[in-house]
Parts: sequence; C-alpha cells; structure tokens
Amino acid sequence: MNKEIIINSSTTQNRVAITEDGYLVDFFVDHPEKERMVGDVYLGKVARVLPGIRAAFIDIGLKHDAFLHFSDIGERTEALQGIFEDDDDDEEELQTNEQPLPQNSEQPTLEVEKPEQKEKQTTKLHKGQEILIQILKEPVKDKGVRVTSSISIPGRFCVLLPMDFKIGVSKKITDFRERKRLRKIARGILPKNCGLIIRTAAKEQDEESLSADLKYLVKIWKDIEDDAKKLDPPSLLYKDLSTTISVIRDLFTPDVSKVFVDSKKLYKEIRNYVQFVQPALSDRIELFKEGEPIFESFKIEQQIKALMGRKVSLPSGGHIVIEHTEAMTVIDVNSGRYAAKKDQELNSLKTDLEASREIVRQLRLRDIGGLLVVDFIDLEDDKNRKKIYDELKKEFKKDRAKTAMLPMTEFGLMQITRERVRENIVQSMTEVCSYCQGSGLLTKKSNTIHELEAWLKRYKLEGKYRSLILKVHPSLAESLQKGFISTHKKIQLKYFLKLNLSKDEKINPQSFRLVAKKTGEDLTEEFI
Repeated sequence: MNKEIIINSSTTQNRVAITEDGYLVDFFVDHPEKERMVGDVYLGKVARVLPGIRAAFIDIGLKHDAFLHFSDIGERTEALQGIFEDDDDDEEELQTNEQPLPQNSEQPTLEVEKPEQKEKQTTKLHKGQEILIQILKEPVKDKGVRVTSSISIPGRFCVLLPMDFKIGVSKKITDFRERKRLRKIARGILPKNCGLIIRTAAKEQDEESLSADLKYLVKIWKDIEDDAKKLDPPSLLYKDLSTTISVIRDLFTPDVSKVFVDSKKLYKEIRNYVQFVQPALSDRIELFKEGEPIFESFKIEQQIKALMGRKVSLPSGGHIVIEHTEAMTVIDVNSGRYAAKKDQELNSLKTDLEASREIVRQLRLRDIGGLLVVDFIDLEDDKNRKKIYDELKKEFKKDRAKTAMLPMTEFGLMQITRERVRENIVQSMTEVCSYCQGSGLLTKKSNTIHELEAWLKRYKLEGKYRSLILKVHPSLAESLQKGFISTHKKIQLKYFLKLNLSKDEKINPQSFRLVAKKTGEDLTEEFI
C-alpha cells in the first residue's frame, strides 16, 4: 500500500490530504481565521459551579465560558493547583488524558503501569478559583469549548503527564520485547512528579531520541508553570501546534512513503521540524514544483468536492444520503434501483455492506461526531443484520476517534456515537446562508407579499405619510410587477398609498423595507 501526505497551501488556508493508493482516507483544513484550539492550555477562573448538571463553567477569555464536566476533573487537579502556592486509574481514563492529541492524531489504546493504587478524588471547585485547564473539544455553533483539568503535553514519541506517576505504552506496538524495552527506557528517563505515555511512533527508536523529545516537553511544562505563577486569569499559557504541523507530528510515520508540499515556506517549516524530531524521515519530504495545482495532479480535488454533497454513490448502484440536524446526523441507505423479489434480501445485504464501509469512510473524511442514526435497507434475516453490525465494527477499528454503536433494530435503524472534537469539515468550510439561515428554504414570494399587505394594514391605521419607498430584492420586484394590472398597482389602489418601487440586491428576497419618501425615515420596524 502506497500511503502519501499531500499538503496544499494558499494565502487563506492550508489543506492536508492523506491518501492510500491514491484514495483519500483523511482530510484536514487549517484556517488562519479559525485556529485550532484542541490542546491549548489556559489559566482560567471558575465563573459558575452547577452541581445539578455536574459541571462548572470556566472563564478563559473567549466569547463563551469553557465547559468543565466533573468527569473531566482528574485526580491530578489538586496537585496541579499546588503550583499557585509554590514560588486516571484505569486504561480508559489514560486515553482521555491523551486528549491534547487532535482529531487528526492517533489515539492508541494503552497498557498502564501504576506504582501505587490511589483512591479517586474529586476536586471541589468554587467561584473565583484559579484553575489550569486544557481544551478537549473546540466550540461548535453556540457551544463553548469543553476542557479538562488533567494537563498533558504531546510530543513526537511520548506524551508528558505532569503531576502523574503512570507509565503507558501504546498497544499498537504489539511486539512484547519492544514494549518491554520502551517501558524500561521510560522508567529511566521519567522526570520527577510526571507520568509518561510512549506513543506508537516511538517504536524502534533509541533512548536518546525519546529522551530529547521528553526534555523538550519538560521545558514546555516548566514554561507553563512559570507563566501560571506570573499571569492573571484568563491567560493562554500554551498554544499547541497548527493543524498542518500536528498532522506531521502524529501521522507522518515510517509507513508514509512521501510528503508532498506545494509551498516553499511551509516545506522548509515542515522539513526543519522533522529534522528536529526524526531526521531519518526528512528525505521523504518533497517540494512539489509542477505547474498544475497539486490536488488536481494527485486527483484529490474531485474527491474533496464530493465531501460537500449530501449524496454519496455506492459501487452496486445504491447510494447514501447524509443529513445534518441540530441533535444528530441522519444517514439513509437506498438501493437506487429495483431488485427482483427473490433476490431482494441478497441485494439489500450487498448494498448495506457497501454502505457500511462507505459510511465509516465518510465519517472519518467529514469528521462527523456526536449521535448518528443510520437507516439501512430492511433485512428480514437476523444473521444478515448481524453481518452489518460486524462489518461496521471491523471498519471502525481503522478510525482514531472513539465510537460506540448498538445492534440494528427491527426497523433497520442503527444508533452510533462518534467522538466529536471539533466542527466537521462541512461546517468548517461553509457559512450559514444569510438568506435562508441554513434551512435551505426560502419563503414563497406570495407569502412575502401577504406579509407586506399585513404591514400596510397596520400602517394605514397610524401612519402619517401617504408616499412611501418600497425597497425589495429584484426577484420580489419582478413578482410585484407581473400581470396586466400588476400586484404593485393593486396594493396601491387598495390602501390608497403611493409606493415607489426600489430594487436593492442587498435586501433579503424574503423581506422588504419601507421608507418615508419625504424624510427618508425607515418605518419598517415600527409596524412589524
């Protein structure tokens, strides 16, 4: 398998594509106007504590206060709070402590070595308290960031856990002797009052490389400590790497044959970083110099455009439709063509299996998280339903995000939850339409004209001007002027008002503005 990382840089954004044999498997966009926040460390102040929802809100200087759930208050919190005074116990919790790794980074399962078993404690927070927190999830729509009080600093080969005593080794390193060697190195280089996670990239690396990476992380933590003592909340103490560099840090592994970059500046930045963390891979970074756009040259652009659509075709002729709602993402599986009744179960199974593979791929590519409901084509045989469940389970093993799912119901529905760290690709690359506000629907012109008449009825009772300027979008003006006796003339005669029609492309097609001709005063809001 030929695995490549292709990076396209422009004046407004960086785009990173990861391909396997030319097939797009991961895609990331780095927007300058919306910098990546996952992994950033802040000194915040507790704004509110709400025991009813088991959460606190932390002021970190953003538009919305950060959300700190009690489950994200780690046992290291009290120890971390101790830095203001001076001049998890299981495998699943340790995975949470590795959260500064972005959605585009690996999240390996770990084997954890614990020197001593401690009873889990919950830190009692109070309003006005200073607290160190780290961002777990970026803001989505009107929701603020989600944070944790368990700080961790990720590097190329390891993750530093300040005020911890655990040693973890990624389970993706399967060789027993290699695991034992890395654990021994970890014990030897472990700093005082710190824990350590050995990442997958550390496989076959020598002690010197791991030690150098760790020293760099310790220096970052010392700088965070020093700034936390000097600065007042809210303050940003540590900014994690950009999306582009974090992809190189976390996903540029020995199985990647080449990294192509079309920007000389970014090429130098990436090459300097790789020469610092893992010089052996620096020769695989190549500056793309051809005249044709890099994504078109590698046939990626067309695959990216497909990400923005609702409908995704399947090999057998079926398709899936992806719809986003406020509460969940709904995916519908369709056969796309009629099948003879005797072959219906077999054809439905084939389409559902194809859809299972494509759904997991689309969730990864689009970075869709939260609750998902999939409406598969109905299957009568329980064994076939089980095959769909098993196929999804197998495909989700390739996904770095945490997922959970329930078996298919009798109605052919399957419920899935996928870890959400940031906005999905569609949300990050698009803006809400100023006309329809994201609904995709516009009010019929006849309804807008009806609202105009209702406004004029109210105005006639109290209004003092008899000559008004009616400002509307050209498309609505066209509807008002249609017919032998236009609607515009009928309205003037009906309400005994002089309405001078003015076309304005800046006005929403669903609305109108009425201005007094004599004074220029906008009267619209007075009679809504």
